[in-house]
Amino acid sequence: MSKPGPISAKPLSVLLSDVFSDAYAKQGFAARELVTRWADIAGPEIAAHSEPMKMQWPRPVEGQPQEPATLVLRVEGPMALEIQHSSDVILQRVNRFFGWSAVGRLALRQGPLSRRKAPPRARAPDPKAVAKVAETLSGIEDEELRAALARLGAAIKRN
Repeated sequence: MSKPGPISAKPLSVLLSDVFSDAYAKQGFAARELVTRWADIAGPEIAAHSEPMKMQWPRPVEGQPQEPATLVLRVEGPMALEIQHSSDVILQRVNRFFGWSAVGRLALRQGPLSRRKAPPRARAPDPKAVAKVAETLSGIEDEELRAALARLGAAIKRN
């Protein structure tokens, strides 16, 4: 009987990279990192109130160098003016990320951001359940470890 070979599981991001690349390419993004790493590129203050929507590339003219693109940002209404004043900084950061002058100007569209909601914080386990689990852990001498294991056990039983 032959031994089974190693299982080579691929990450989901690798399997779906072509699907995502096509979707981002339709919006003019050569690389999806501009969208996924927006907070790192633009900075947390700017990224908290804006997100890239698409890049609009001008039609190439034969014999002429490629013109830089226009980056379209969705911006929360009240912050549009502030981000417009920061446009030079944003352009520098985006072009530094690309390594060349890929973006020549910004276009702002006011609207709500499509933020992901933060997952709700897990509530603490019931103290009665923690005490019940702690009774079964009498063999553990370290008090802090016993308390931590009791909280973990109560949380697992709750779910």
